[in-house]
Amino acid sequence: MKTINELCDLVRETAYAIHVFHGHGHLEKVYENALVHRLTKAGVEVKQQHPIQVFDEDGTVVGEYMADLLVEGRLVVELKAVRSLADEHVAQLLGYLKSTRIEHGLLINFGSFRFQIKKYALSDPRSPLSTVVSAMLPFFALFAFFRG
Repeated sequence: MKTINELCDLVRETAYAIHVFHGHGHLEKVYENALVHRLTKAGVEVKQQHPIQVFDEDGTVVGEYMADLLVEGRLVVELKAVRSLADEHVAQLLGYLKSTRIEHGLLINFGSFRFQIKKYALSDPRSPLSTVVSAMLPFFALFAFFRG
C-alpha cells in the first residue's frame, strides 16, 4: 500500500502529464475522465463522482456531496477547469475535508495555461491547525460572497 505522500505524488504526476498532453481549454469532465483512466491503468483505486457522507460535530450524518474523485478511499481530489484557482475553491475543499473527516485532499486546476495543484491536509479536529482552518473557513466563504 502506498503512503499518502506517494499517492499524492502519483496523482500530481499523472495530472501534470494530462495537462501537458491535452493542454487547457477542455471541460472539467474531460480531465476527470482522463485522470480516472490513467490512474486506473496504474493500478490505483479511483471512484468518480463518489457520494461521501457529511457529518455534523456530534457524528450525525447531515448530508452528502459528490467527490470529483476519491482515490484509494483516503484522498479527495477536487478538479477545476477555470482561469485561476480562487479562495472559494480552497474553502470548498477544506469544508469537504472537515465535514467528511477525510484528512487529505488535492485541488487541481486544468483550466489555465499554467498547471495548478495544491495539497491540503487536516489533522485531528481538536488540533491547533484544524482550529485555525476552522476559523478561516467563514472568512473564505464571506470573501467569496463579496467577490462574486
